[in-house]
Amino acid sequence: MVLREATRRVQITAVDAAVIACYVLGALLLYSHLWTDLDRAYLVNSLQDQNMFEWFFGVAAYAPDDALVTTLQNHPLGVNMMANTSMLGLGIPLAPVTWVFGTTATWAVVLTGGMAGSAAGWYWVISRHLAQSRIGAAIGGGFCAFAPPMISHANAHPNFVAMFVLPFIVSRVIVLARGGNPVRNGLALGLLITYQVFVGEEPLLIAAITLVVYGCARPATVTRNLLKGLGVAVLVTLPLVAYPVWKQFYGPQSYSNMGHGAAGNDLAAMTAFGRSSLAGDSVVRQRLESNPTEENAFFGWPLVILVVVLAIWLWRVASARALVITAGVMAVFSLGWWLSVNGEKTGIPMPWMAFSQLPLLNSLLGARLSMACVPVIGILIAMACQRILTLAEHATHIPLRLLWFGTLAAVLLPIAPTPFQTVQRPVTPEFFTEGMWRDYAGPDRSVIMVPPATSSHSLPLYWQAQAGMGFPIIEGYFVGPGTTKEGHYGAIQRPTSRLLEAITRGEEKSIGPDEREQARRDVEFWRASAVVLGPSDRPDELRRACDALFGTGGRYVGGVWVWPV
Repeated sequence: MVLREATRRVQITAVDAAVIACYVLGALLLYSHLWTDLDRAYLVNSLQDQNMFEWFFGVAAYAPDDALVTTLQNHPLGVNMMANTSMLGLGIPLAPVTWVFGTTATWAVVLTGGMAGSAAGWYWVISRHLAQSRIGAAIGGGFCAFAPPMISHANAHPNFVAMFVLPFIVSRVIVLARGGNPVRNGLALGLLITYQVFVGEEPLLIAAITLVVYGCARPATVTRNLLKGLGVAVLVTLPLVAYPVWKQFYGPQSYSNMGHGAAGNDLAAMTAFGRSSLAGDSVVRQRLESNPTEENAFFGWPLVILVVVLAIWLWRVASARALVITAGVMAVFSLGWWLSVNGEKTGIPMPWMAFSQLPLLNSLLGARLSMACVPVIGILIAMACQRILTLAEHATHIPLRLLWFGTLAAVLLPIAPTPFQTVQRPVTPEFFTEGMWRDYAGPDRSVIMVPPATSSHSLPLYWQAQAGMGFPIIEGYFVGPGTTKEGHYGAIQRPTSRLLEAITRGEEKSIGPDEREQARRDVEFWRASAVVLGPSDRPDELRRACDALFGTGGRYVGGVWVWPV
C-alpha cells in the first residue's frame, strides 16, 4: 500500500506538466531581454554581480582544479571559492554550456532554470504533501519563485534564485515528521543538504532557521522519527562536506564573518511595492531599499491584508497557525537590531540583536530573513485555496470561487513582476577573445588590468572569462579577509592600484620616482607579466600614468594598450 502510494506520488500528470511549462514560460518572459542578446546583454540592476557570477562559472568550467581556492583573481593571494557564492553545484555540471556558448549563457540558464525549477519544486511539494488542490499548489508554487523578494534577488543573485533543492529538503522533513522511514529519507535528506551546500549556503541557513522556528511553533511535529532521520542526514552530510567546509572557514583567504551587524528591513517595506512590481512606487522604494537587489520584503499592502485575514480564518488549523507564527517571527527577525519605520530610526531594540553575533549567523544579512515568509505565504494561499474550493462545492448561493480568485487577482496583480531590463555590455577587446593575450601572460604570471577590478568595477573579470581564464589578474571583486579577519568585498589594495583607481575617478596625481619604485615593488608582489589598459572612461590620463609608472614601451594590440613588465 505504501509502495503504491509512493509510486503514484512520483508520477507527473498532464496537469503537472502544464503547470511547470507555465513556470518556464514565465521565467523566460522575465529574462527575455537577456536571452535575445546573449552576446552583450547585462542586467541593469545586477550592479557588478553579473560579471562576478559569470567569473565563478568560468572558473568552474575552465579551472575546476581551482574550485575550492583559486589564484585566478587576487593573484597571488587568491580567492576562497567556498567562502564566496561560487555555486559550484551548478557551475561544474553546466561547464559544457560555458565551453560552447560562454559564461553569459550559463548565467541565463541558471537564472531562468533556477526560477522555474524553484516554482516547480514548491508546486510539487505543496501538491504532494500540503494541499490537494492542484490549482492552489500551482498558485502557491508560483508565488514562492515569483514573489517580490525573489524577483529582487533575481536581478543579480542566482544563489537566491536557484532554490529548487530547498522544497525537497522540506518534503523529506515532512515525511520524517509523519513517520517515514528514517534511514531512507534521512539518506535522501543528507544528499539534498550536501548538494545545497554547493548551490547556496545562505539560503540553506535561512531554511534551517525557519524550520527550527516552525518546530518551536508546532512542537508536535518534532517526533522521535524525525530526530532519527535528521541524525542519519547529519552522518551522510558531514563526511561529504567536511573538507570543503574546512577550507571555507580555515583555508587560504578565509574570514571569520561578514559583520553585517544591525542591517535590517524597514517595517514600512513590508507593505510597499518593489522596483519590479507592476505597482512599484519609485519614491517610496528609494526611501526604504538598500539597493535594487535587496528588496527583501516589499510584499505590498494588499497581500499583507490577505495574509492577516487568512491567519485569522485558519488559526484553528494547527499547521496554518504554526506557519503564521513562523512568518511573523522571521519578519520580526528581518528588522535587524533597531526598528526603523518609514526611513526613521526609532531606537527600539529588536530580537535579531540577540542572535546575530552567534557563529554562522554573524555572516547572515538579517534583512534576508524575511525571504522565509515567501514559501510560508505560498503554502498558506494553497491551503486556503483548497478549503475554499471544498466549501464552494456545497455553496449554492454564494459564488465562492469567483470571490476567491477575484481577490487573489486583486492582491497578486499589483506585485506581479515586470521583465528585467538590460543594457549592452561593452564589446570585449580582441586581445582577450582572439588569444592575443598569450604573447604576454600565462597561468603563472598575472595581468595588471587598468583600472584594476574592484567591487565597483568588475568588467575585467568578464574579459578574463572571455579569455577562458587563461591568466590570473590582480585584486578583483570577491569576498575575502580585510585588514582584520572580518569579511571584505574586494582585495586589500596595493598603493599602485589605489593610485590608478584615483586617476580613474578623475583625481590629479603626480607620478615621480617614489611612485615608480612603489609600482616596481607592487609588480613584484603581484608576479605580473603585463599591464593591460582596456577601454575606459579616462584612457588618455590612464595611458600617461602607465607610461610614467611602467615605462614608455606600451603597444596597442587588439583594442588594448599593453606594457610588458
